[in-house]
Amino acid sequence: MSQASLVGEGMSTGYLSRLESGERRPTERAVAYLAERLGIDVSALAQGSDGRSLSQVLAAVTSAPPGVDDTAALSHAVDEDAGDDPAARWQALWLLSRAAGRNGDYQRERARLLELIELSDQLEAADLRARSHAQYARCLRALGDMRTAEPAAVEAVSIARTGDLPVADTLATLLVLISIETELGRLDEAGRHVDELERDLLPSVAPAQAAEALWTAAMVSNRQGDHAAAQARLESALDLVQGRDDLVLWTRLRAAATTAALQMSPPRVAAADRWLSEAASVLDLIGTPLQVQELRALQAHLAFHKGQLGVARTLSSALLAEKDLRLSYRDRVRLSVLDGRLSILDGRVDEGIGTLQRLGQQATESRNFDLAAHIWQTLATTLADVRPPQARVAEHGTSGPVAHSAG
Repeated sequence: MSQASLVGEGMSTGYLSRLESGERRPTERAVAYLAERLGIDVSALAQGSDGRSLSQVLAAVTSAPPGVDDTAALSHAVDEDAGDDPAARWQALWLLSRAAGRNGDYQRERARLLELIELSDQLEAADLRARSHAQYARCLRALGDMRTAEPAAVEAVSIARTGDLPVADTLATLLVLISIETELGRLDEAGRHVDELERDLLPSVAPAQAAEALWTAAMVSNRQGDHAAAQARLESALDLVQGRDDLVLWTRLRAAATTAALQMSPPRVAAADRWLSEAASVLDLIGTPLQVQELRALQAHLAFHKGQLGVARTLSSALLAEKDLRLSYRDRVRLSVLDGRLSILDGRVDEGIGTLQRLGQQATESRNFDLAAHIWQTLATTLADVRPPQARVAEHGTSGPVAHSAG
């Protein structure tokens, strides 16, 4: 039967499509209507996921061939699950939370992770508890909620240590904590944790995790002003992973290295250009919507540093205008900072200043202190670039940039 012949006049084909895909859950009235149209008993349509248990759906999802997306079926099975098998439910929720994170749907990821934490406590499994808390902290960081992210990361590290978990688990929790400490501006604490992971943990982990650890350590070196050490760590991280081994991680590392290179002083534009070109060659072909947006944002930042202001303006404006913007809080703010900076350079000074001031206040209030420092520094530097030298002398008693006095 076609959709039109099935639904008749009592239901739209669009609604039926959403039921079939798992996007919508049917009402009792809808089930009764479809059963009547099909000439079958209502019970045939009211058994959940084709009558299969959550464990059966989970087995089907985890064994599916590459390219098959059964997220909707798994989500439906979780909604219908009675909770008789907490371990199976934990695994299903873990897969769903990871899928939400990959799609940039951090609010949905957060909701899944909150239930994961409850289930982990119920199961009394230290490894599951540590992983749930670490991923929850990572998700909160993406949302810009640093107040909640920090205690979650501290708890993850504590669970890993007291539970005597494998080195890989301890390192994973510590990497999340270091990233959060860095964004909170606690560089001394982050530096001590970097020393710990390089001394005690890094020699024992697989190359992929070692690469992520080196990238995290490079971020700390970058914030501390040791850009030579940051670049050396980035180069080492990139050398550890080959595209044929893990294409996703290989691409992610190059995008991350591009971000770090552009945040150095002065920016390593040539290195950033090379790394981003390598990442783009993959993401343009197989990138998720979130990854493509992240790529476009990096291309806008790179264009600005290359002096291609028109290109930067076009890319940033188009991306910020998208209705389905999936970027993390930090990436969205940095893109908005670029847009405000371009407004000032275009002569719309008051508009640009207002944008940067608003973003700086928001970042400060949400305890994203590293991001707030970047915003205020950008405002000072940009104003120094557009004001005539004699005005800077009059205001600051020196011909040096406002950025130096702000620093």
